[in-house]
Amino acid sequence: MTSAAPSFELLPGAADSPVILHVPHSAREIPPAVRAGIVLDDAGLERELDHITDAHTAEIAAEASQLSAVVPWRFVNRLSRLVVDPERFPDEREEMLAVGMGAVYTRTTHRAPLRPADTDPEPLIARYFRPYARAMTAAVAERLAAAGRAVIIDVHSYPTRALPYELHGEGPRPPVCLGTDSFHTPPELLATAREAFAECGEIGLDSPFGGAYVPLEFYGTERRVSALMVEIRRDTYMSEPGGPADPGLTRLASALANLVDALTG
Repeated sequence: MTSAAPSFELLPGAADSPVILHVPHSAREIPPAVRAGIVLDDAGLERELDHITDAHTAEIAAEASQLSAVVPWRFVNRLSRLVVDPERFPDEREEMLAVGMGAVYTRTTHRAPLRPADTDPEPLIARYFRPYARAMTAAVAERLAAAGRAVIIDVHSYPTRALPYELHGEGPRPPVCLGTDSFHTPPELLATAREAFAECGEIGLDSPFGGAYVPLEFYGTERRVSALMVEIRRDTYMSEPGGPADPGLTRLASALANLVDALTG
């Protein structure tokens, strides 16, 4: 769980590609100083990582990039979301604060203590969250300058059965869930994604997870930035929780490559 690897990595694609595959939740790495603030024992932390990590999503994005005719850019979080969750609002706007899962989690997927309730999130936000946000903002700005538009495709996964932390876990859990934003997900992007993933089974919309990630500098103001979240049910490509991938991974990577190609063709 410890590593000297960078917090995140931008992997270059084609110079004129507008597409960024964003992979925020695939890693399990936790720096030692951050581990010291987590109250779980080692076995409990490994179990929590099995549940909370979007396992193998970095591999799905990497394989999709290899299959794409025009290589997309990839922005990959190299640290666990238990360090910070780069997709949360860092303030009171974040609805997941209700279950102790703002930008810095204090509760586990099963609503048990992860950190002391009075943990000050600011040191972790300053060290990890803000640099990540600045780098992702810069990556989007570079795509706007180079391609005239940017398309952020968020690559996630979710468990077959709802976990106690989920605020909207009672809804449908299809093989592929597409998360949308009313401003940044135009109908043509959604239609293109539905077609690309058509062979992967039923495709749902904003259930059990909704929304799409856009850096705050562009959020709600820059229509040239479009975004879509692709949530993949884990039993379609891996053993749960936290187990190895199976051949379903390649099928999903191929579908993601089809989406990339349709967006750059």
